[in-house]
Amino acid sequence: MAPAPRERSPFLGLLPLPERTAVTQALRTETVGGLVLLAAAVVALVWANTPWSNVYEQIRHFHFGIPALGLDLSVQHWTADGLLAIFFLVAGIELKREFVVGELRTPATAALPVVAALCGMVVPAALYAATVMSGGGSLEGWAVPMATDIAFALAVLAVLSTHLPSALRAFLLTLAVVDDLGAILIIAIFFTSDLNFLALGGALAGLVVFYLLQRYRVRGWWWYVPLGITTWALMYNGGVHATVAGVAMGLILRTTRDKGENSTPAERTSHLLHPVSAGVAVPLFAFFAAGVGVSAASLGEVFTQPEPLGVVLGLVIGKTLGIFAGTYLAARYTKAQLNPDLAWADVFALAVLAGIGFTVALLIGELAFPDPTAAEHIKAAVLIGSLIAAGLAALLIKRRNGIYRRLYEDENRDDDHDGIPDIYQRTSGPVPASTDG
Repeated sequence: MAPAPRERSPFLGLLPLPERTAVTQALRTETVGGLVLLAAAVVALVWANTPWSNVYEQIRHFHFGIPALGLDLSVQHWTADGLLAIFFLVAGIELKREFVVGELRTPATAALPVVAALCGMVVPAALYAATVMSGGGSLEGWAVPMATDIAFALAVLAVLSTHLPSALRAFLLTLAVVDDLGAILIIAIFFTSDLNFLALGGALAGLVVFYLLQRYRVRGWWWYVPLGITTWALMYNGGVHATVAGVAMGLILRTTRDKGENSTPAERTSHLLHPVSAGVAVPLFAFFAAGVGVSAASLGEVFTQPEPLGVVLGLVIGKTLGIFAGTYLAARYTKAQLNPDLAWADVFALAVLAGIGFTVALLIGELAFPDPTAAEHIKAAVLIGSLIAAGLAALLIKRRNGIYRRLYEDENRDDDHDGIPDIYQRTSGPVPASTDG
């Protein structure tokens, strides 16, 4: 008797209700934050190209802090090293949630987004390397075009008034989460200054204490806030980029609920800090990072100098090819069947949208090119590449928006007004209660 054919797992199908709820909540905040981010970047660009640009530069380079503690930083560095630590703390929480209860919790569900994200990092880096090597440029910026900016991408979707089904949004979110992990590792490994092992030892001790407080269920912000700030300061003085401290604390926070517990420490922290990260920290970083002078000569240099050209090609072409090819090959070899309501054109459109690499790309660009003149060219390349990717993605997504609208309305219809979308009751019977922790 011939064996039964292997059942093919759905790809981009209907999400489980608890996962869909978690994704919707996370993306709602990111969308609002993305719109603020866009506004901040536009204001910075306009201001940097007015007769009052010197005022912008004076504010950006104004120093304050505590010199005795090694924390006398410019406003721009405070936003990059300080405020972005909040962004990476939230990213660490989301990453852990994905590993514990989300799309990355099992190898079968993690394979597609992880392979797609990895290919979406390797191909842009390789394309950048090939571009600068052929033009005799510097390889220092190889990591700049590797990361996807989820907030900027969602802001584009909001401006377009699209109705992407939750599975497509969740896939984009998971890609960005894995991208963030890659960026964190790259920053920690490749962009370190002279190491101060005493300070690093203190930072590690702070993280151990943080873990023990979580392990023994100690509650109270008065424990965690001073400890977190101290750990961040020690990490900065240790020579490792201070945002790594934020990620580490996010990964340590407990994501599983105890008996009788309404929310976990990770959920409470994310609920408190996610709006701060999306609406304040990231837009302020963008405001002080995106203000670059734009002229015909500077725009021409983006496409004639190998380093900025490599960034543009990496974001627009590398991300698209890497994510789409990685997704297609992973789906083929894992026997995953694409949702029949969608097409590979939808995956391609998401791959193009993932070429928006604003926040983390700007951060890595500043780290890779300490020289201000070179950094300005890289920043301009990130802005141009992200805008090209956004424009192309807008055309591709708008072309399919009628289909997305139908799927979106179908998965949100609740004719019996019981709070559970009817599609879940039609397809899978009673919907289990959320166990998200």
